[in-house]
Amino acid sequence: MYVLGIDTSNYTTSLALINENKEVIQRKKLLPVKQGEVGLRQSDAVFHHTQQLYGLYEDLVRDTDTSLIKAVGVSGRPRPVEGSYMPCFTVGINAARVIAATLKVPLFTFSHQEGHIAAAVLSADCDELFTKDFIAFHVSGGTTEAVLAKPTGSGFTLEKIASTLDLNAGQAIDRVGVMLGLDFPCGRELEKLALSYDGQVKVKPTLKGCDCCLSGLENQCRKMYDNNSSKENIAYYCLKYIEAALKAMTDRLLGKYGKLPLLYAGGVMSNSIIRKTFEAEYKALFAEPEFSCDNAAGTAYLALRKCR
Repeated sequence: MYVLGIDTSNYTTSLALINENKEVIQRKKLLPVKQGEVGLRQSDAVFHHTQQLYGLYEDLVRDTDTSLIKAVGVSGRPRPVEGSYMPCFTVGINAARVIAATLKVPLFTFSHQEGHIAAAVLSADCDELFTKDFIAFHVSGGTTEAVLAKPTGSGFTLEKIASTLDLNAGQAIDRVGVMLGLDFPCGRELEKLALSYDGQVKVKPTLKGCDCCLSGLENQCRKMYDNNSSKENIAYYCLKYIEAALKAMTDRLLGKYGKLPLLYAGGVMSNSIIRKTFEAEYKALFAEPEFSCDNAAGTAYLALRKCR
């Protein structure tokens, strides 16, 4: 038995098959972004997802008996709240409807955020989180939020309890990276630069309650760039600022909600510098890199749990 997952977010077309042993096969491809640019218009994202989806699906099922696919899960919107919408998700929804109707199997729709968190639960092998409350951070180019997750049996409900008030962490990383001449998305290359820096930096993040403000980070990195600071120094400062902001948010949330389990998901949280600090400080749970960035594995896993 297999369950198919589909996710067409910015900036990755992603499909996954998962079996009853929670073994996952993934196929995903970044959407093309022109050199020097820091994103795509939604119309362009829809076009590229449409162009890429069939080839990825063909490759994914090439050696699979599709009659063994017993359900389809798809990401239908960014977050599980009323009014959450992005056009790029319609590509995945329509493909999922066609496949589910053709195979005559049930279709389950989730949010992109639920998929990210489920992928982290799957990767960290911590299914016990489906039975207790926990705090999950979803930190990426499109989202910087903390949510209170409550179990529902097959999945969980999510209540936003903290967020950025301006720039998302992934946006800050990409803007700083493009300024330094890196290719978008810039996370991996910025991390490499930061790891080669052997100095120290002083950061002072801005918080309002449990929420953070990250626009000052971009301004400070621009100032460092104009003052001829090294690329390595700027990259390290950028990541340590984000780390400090997330750490301050975490401390305030633990003070408010008690010492609940902590889980970190999203592409930014695949960064080894940030992850090392949070694992040591909080014993927090993380997804492996292939399950941190945008992926359909979590969506497939939620659909598998629905089937059960």
